[in-house]
Amino acid sequence: MARRLPPLATLRAFEAAVRLGGATQAAGELHVTHGAISRQLQSLETWLGAQLFVRRGRRLAPTEAAQRFAQSIGDAFDDVEAAASRLRAADTPTPLAIDALPTFAMRWLIPRLPRFQRAHPDIELRLATSDAKLSRTLAGIDVAIRRGPERWQGFRAAQFLGEREVPVASPALLKRTPIRKPSDLAKHVLLEAETRAQDWTHWLEEAGVPNLQPRGRQRFTHYYLALQAATDGLGVALGGLPLLDEEIAQGRLVAPLAKPALEVRGYWWVTARPDDPVIATFINWLEEEGKRAA
Repeated sequence: MARRLPPLATLRAFEAAVRLGGATQAAGELHVTHGAISRQLQSLETWLGAQLFVRRGRRLAPTEAAQRFAQSIGDAFDDVEAAASRLRAADTPTPLAIDALPTFAMRWLIPRLPRFQRAHPDIELRLATSDAKLSRTLAGIDVAIRRGPERWQGFRAAQFLGEREVPVASPALLKRTPIRKPSDLAKHVLLEAETRAQDWTHWLEEAGVPNLQPRGRQRFTHYYLALQAATDGLGVALGGLPLLDEEIAQGRLVAPLAKPALEVRGYWWVTARPDDPVIATFINWLEEEGKRAA
């Protein structure tokens, strides 16, 4: 019996509009006009015989039923994408796809990859960076590296590297304005990353100066930007150890206060196929490198 399904184009437009928050955003992602998205949404409502959107002020918002439907459609698209990826992988040898956090990839993983290449010259890697939440199927990703723990349902995951944070700054900045005790931070600009928004608050509490007023604050959307700003002398950032061990050893950054070292979320590998021999090889290598760095 033939499946009775809505037209695929209407489903793509609908799922994108709900996920991205509007027809304009969906049009941008699908490279069509706003009017084309609107027509597809109207066509889907007609096909279903149900209202999918209600007007709230000047914008259209999906109904609760539409939100649930969009989630189901998105999950189905994930399944199709994952199935297609598996089929391509079965016919064509593909690199091991790693998706890691940007700062972790730049500061810790990439400097160690030459050791992996020497130990496993037959395994080709494709490294991408992202801080996005993981999809239900890890479509196109063999191993993801994220800070955790999180609720990664349906996946295998384990921490392979812990992290603790201490203040770090450039040698030139500390030469001009030394930091010998936590209260000296009042003379400095504190550099904050939005991805670690509360870390300075927690560190100052542990240091016994919860009400410290710094000379200023600078906020950055990403952690690696805050670290680069610290390297360039803009202020003092909280640097993760052992992530920054190399920068500190080479003198590009200085950690003037060894304590307190704020324990924060560590790094976890996440995969849907831990028993795959190539994936298992990479995971084992990550864990050995984590032990070496601890």
